[in-house]
This record gives sequence, C-alpha cells and structure tokens, in this order.
Amino acid sequence: MVSLTPLFDRPLAWASASHWRACILLLLLSLAAFLPGFSTLQPLDRDEPRFAQASKQMLETGDFVDIRFQTEARHKKPVGIYWLQVTAVKAGEALGVPEARTQIWLYRLPSLAGAVATVLLTYWALLAFVSARLALLGAALMAACVLLGVEARIAKTDAVLAACAVASMGALARVWLDWTRSLPFVPSRHNWLVFWSATALAILVKGPIVPMVWGLAILFLSIGQRSLRWLAPLRFGSGLLLCLLVALPWFLAITWKTGSSFFAESVGQDMLGKVAEGQEKHWGPPGLYLLIFFGTYWPAAAFAAMAVPFAWARRREPQVLFLLAWIVPSWLVFEAVPTKLPHYVLPLYPAITALLLLAIVNSGIDRFRRGSLATAALVVIVPLALVAAIVYANWTLDGALPRLALPFLLLALLLAWRVVAAFRRDDFEGALWRGVAASLLLGFGVYGFAVESLRSFKLSPRLVETVRAIGCADPAVITVGYREPSLVFLVGTDLAMGYDGQAAASFLNQPGCRIALVESRAMAGFEAALAQAGMTPRLATTINGFNLNGGRKLTMSVFVRQ
Repeated sequence: MVSLTPLFDRPLAWASASHWRACILLLLLSLAAFLPGFSTLQPLDRDEPRFAQASKQMLETGDFVDIRFQTEARHKKPVGIYWLQVTAVKAGEALGVPEARTQIWLYRLPSLAGAVATVLLTYWALLAFVSARLALLGAALMAACVLLGVEARIAKTDAVLAACAVASMGALARVWLDWTRSLPFVPSRHNWLVFWSATALAILVKGPIVPMVWGLAILFLSIGQRSLRWLAPLRFGSGLLLCLLVALPWFLAITWKTGSSFFAESVGQDMLGKVAEGQEKHWGPPGLYLLIFFGTYWPAAAFAAMAVPFAWARRREPQVLFLLAWIVPSWLVFEAVPTKLPHYVLPLYPAITALLLLAIVNSGIDRFRRGSLATAALVVIVPLALVAAIVYANWTLDGALPRLALPFLLLALLLAWRVVAAFRRDDFEGALWRGVAASLLLGFGVYGFAVESLRSFKLSPRLVETVRAIGCADPAVITVGYREPSLVFLVGTDLAMGYDGQAAASFLNQPGCRIALVESRAMAGFEAALAQAGMTPRLATTINGFNLNGGRKLTMSVFVRQ
C-alpha cells in the first residue's frame, strides 16, 4: 500500500473532494509553473519567431489565408495556430498593449492556454482510470513536466496539440472502458463531441498527428477485440462531418490561392521529408526519445520507468491495455522517423502518467527491486546537471553568477533529494508531490532569473535596442552573417538579409537612413567594399553575444549612414 504523507493529506483531501476545487488548484499550479519568464524570455530561434513573424505578417497584410515569412511561403503547417496568435495580438492591441505586434508574449498566449488546458484535460482523462485524488496528482505532474513547461513558453503548435491529444484520447478511453465494463461511471452522451472537436482543432493546428495517435490506438485495440463495434458511441459519420466543417474551408481557400503548392510543401517536403531523413539538423537515432525521457518528463520520469514491470504484468487488463495502445504504437513511429524533436512525444506523456498512477495504487512499484534506488536518484541528477550547466553558461559567457536564481535552484535540489528520501520510506505519493514543488522552484530559478541574466543569449533584442537608439524614424536595416528569424520579428518584415560584406556596403550606399549589422567574419569584405565606394559610415557600437543555433560566439558591429 501507498504510505501517505500527513503534510499533503489535508489539503489534497480538500481539493480532491470537488472537481471545481481540483481545477482551481490545477489552474493556479499551472500558472505558477508556466508564467516565470513567460514575458521576459527573448524570442527563441528558430521556430518560435518564424511562427510569430508569419502571424504578424497576417496582421500587416490582412491576408489570413496564406502563410508567409517575409516573401517566402511558409506552407509547412495548417493555419490554426496562426489564427490563434493573431487573435491574441489583436486582443492585446484592443487593450492598449504598447507595440503589441512585437511583444512575443502575446504570441505565446495560445501556447500558455494550450499547456493549461493540457493539465486540466489530463485531470479529466485520468478520472477514467484512478480516483480524483490521484488524478489531481497526475495533472500536477503534467504541470511540473519540463517539456510541457518549455512548450508553454514558446509561440508554436505543440502545447495546443497536446491539449487536443489528451482531450481526444480521454474521450476514446471512456468509450473503450465502457465497452469492456471497466468504467466506474456512465460516459457523457456528449463524449463523441469532445473527441471530434479536439480532432478538428488538431487537424487545423498540425495536420494528422492527433488522428495518427488515436488511429494507431484504435487499430491496436480493435485487432485484439476482432471488432470495431466498440467505436459506435463516437458517431464517426457526424464526427467526420464536424471535422470537414471546421477544417475544410481553409484547406479549400489555400488551394484556391496557391494551387497545389501548400500540399506539395507540407506533405511532400515537410512531412515526408521528416520520414525520409532528419530535417534542419534534427536527425536522431532510434531510441533517442527514451534516452532524453528522463530529462523531458522530469520529475516523474524515474518513477514512470519503475512502473514498466507493472505495465507488462497487467498488459491484458483493459485500463493498462488502452494506455499501452496510446503509448507504444505512436512512440515506435516517432522513434522510427529520422527527424527527432523532443516535443513530438509530448501527446503520449498523459498516458505514461496514468500508467504510473495505476502502478502506485496497485502497489506495482517495488522500491526493493534491483536498481530502483539508482533510478530514483535521477530525480536529483537531472536538475543538478541543469543547474551546473546554467552556472557554467553564466560564468563563461557573461562573467557572472546568477545570484538571484541560486536560492531557488538550491532549494529545488534540496527538495529533489527529499523526493528520494520519501521514496525510500515507501511514500510514493509524497515523493511525487515533492517533485512537483521542486519543479516549481526550478522553474522560478531558471526562467525567472537565470536565463534572464544571460545577456549573451539576447543578441537579437540587444541589436534592436541599438537600432532604435540611433534615432531614425524609419531606418532601413540589413544584417550580414546573423540571419536569425528573431531579428526579423523584432526589427521588422522589411529587414534585408545579406550574404556578404559587399551586400551590406551596397545597401548603405543608397538614400535614406540606413543601418548595417555586420558579423565579424564578414568585416573584411565589408571594409574592402566601403573603401572601394569611398564611404565612411559611423560605427555605432559593437555587440558580443552567443548564437544558440550555431553554438558559437558572435561579434556584431552596427554601422549607420544617415
């Protein structure tokens, strides 16, 4: 049996006595987990500013059908996330947010909402498997999950997609468990509407990923049942019609506007390209997701790993079988695809959480099993490695220590140690709640203070500050040697991208106030071209920074010709 810690007993009993109380607690917990650094974190290259810039250009042009980054068509994903971001920015403008269109936190609001919805929907989904008290714990573990915390702060698709996935799979779980007489309550007659609404939104946000997850699960379960009759409550006819009504108008509009180019790029180049080879240097070998799982699903990953023997032993039971159908087929697909990005497996994490909780409630985790204590120690090792990396980066790049962050980071490490101590006492529930608290402290320290103190990472914001300080009303700007999308988002859509120093010199040799941002490797060609043209632009400043994408230090010189 699980040993319960008195520290958590009374507040958890109060919160889990009412679904409303549980949801309010989870909402507050989610905001505490996701808000630190939400508005201060710079645009994170490269995907986030690409999404945000494309949404900004929709506002600038009034074209809400086609998706573009500067003049380049961005036909990789459907339009759903862009519409959500446009709505958030327009709301910000209506409320008087200064320079709303370059405030990256406004574009992140759909991701924040998606992450919070993922937590709340995880609670709802888990109620089909465990008690309200454990469902509350499982949802809290999702709020504490490192990967969901990252996606909540990035203006792209994956937090919203995770919410859609857990909604659709929670609905599918109720259908399956009702069919197998394993559901302790009668599912709502509106269950089919949840399933198909989530699917329709998911298609409009990221195409076929969520249908793939539930499609593989249905195939897995139906083969075992030798029947599809259990799916009747989902009303496939009405559901597919709903998906068509939601998604088809935009697909028809983009086809009319671009012909077949959207489908050629999104399916032929983006989707099939990821299957054929690793795209944009994101290749990874099979097994990579399993390797990074202990970091991305921290703090619960170590306990989830210890639940594997339980899942195997109970694999024929309806609850466990459904969760394995949710996890295993899709995980194998993601591992087989050469392109590897950590967030691909995020829609599977709520199912892993459910398996962990079932193992706890059924005494399926053996703390005396060989290697269990070493596995539990990963709860300490993972944040210790992160703290060491942050301190090292602050010291080597900026010559300072993140002093404001250190108290939070040290407290997080102390609590992580207490997680292991609770595990050794057979207090699994108390250990996991301590892990949630440790994650909150780690988030405050990392996002609230440590990352903010890393000025070297803020190369684009510092360059933009310099451009604005020059004082030109509407300067024309070119960048050479540093071509990150964050600079386009912050400077403006008309930012020119040069390939060499000669291009920057030619750009400056035109009328009007002109600014050139020249990276040190292009300086020789730039100076030679200036000498040949007889120009002497003013050097405004030189900025040193670190480009995370290239993994190297950069020196940018800012030249002005008025």
